[in-house]
Amino acid sequence: MRIATWNVNSIRLRLDNTLAWLKERQPDIVCLQEIKCQDDQFPRAAFEAAGYNVAVHGQKGFNGVAVLSKLPFDEVTTGLPGDGEDVQSRFIEVVVSTGRGVVRVCGIYLPNGNPPDTEKYPYKLGWMARLRALVQQRLALEEPLVIAGDYNVIPEPEDARDPALWVNDALFLPKTRAAFRSLLNLGLTDAVRAVSDAPGLYTFWDYQAGAWQKNNGIRIDHLLLSPQAADHLKAIGIDKHARSWEKPSDHVPVWAELDLPARA
Repeated sequence: MRIATWNVNSIRLRLDNTLAWLKERQPDIVCLQEIKCQDDQFPRAAFEAAGYNVAVHGQKGFNGVAVLSKLPFDEVTTGLPGDGEDVQSRFIEVVVSTGRGVVRVCGIYLPNGNPPDTEKYPYKLGWMARLRALVQQRLALEEPLVIAGDYNVIPEPEDARDPALWVNDALFLPKTRAAFRSLLNLGLTDAVRAVSDAPGLYTFWDYQAGAWQKNNGIRIDHLLLSPQAADHLKAIGIDKHARSWEKPSDHVPVWAELDLPARA
């Protein structure tokens, strides 16, 4: 089973790229972020024609998450618990059945948090605390669980080409990184780092200042695995070449291969 995440930075602008990548990589489940449209504007028919079931939690103009799955959904839940006044569309959770039981996948678009001296940074940290509380509950189910998405977190200095550029950024502040480690300390595995310690494994290159041409990237898109999922981890990939396509997202797809049947 191949599970992937991609911040597409507007699904309607990147529809052709997304469909091309699906055909190339053939993921079984994909978590999409920053779809930037409401549910009824999501190009559902195009993905259904490509063989995917579609679950959407959209928002007008910005944010928005979705899941594409070759397997039928047993459950779909939207909205991160813990704050009834939070109306931003940043969380979606699905459950699918395989020949070895269920697999639970959470798609997240974690708040950016910049500028850190505004209310945006406490919102980011609060969101991360709510996510940790939910993950703690889900881990008690002892199921294969994947939390995939744009975390807007640079975990370690080696996850940036030039860490000095990010020292005052909400993505790299000590409290941000500590909150991410707190998630991992629940028993989650960072899929990419479980397979490779290689430098240069970036998932985002800004549109500005020639970041792509200079390979001035950062790794902020992650797949975190429960022990029951990590036990089945076989391979990971970062499809960096997608950043060179025409009209690209500033993020690229990241995927993990699990030794689980992709069919019930």
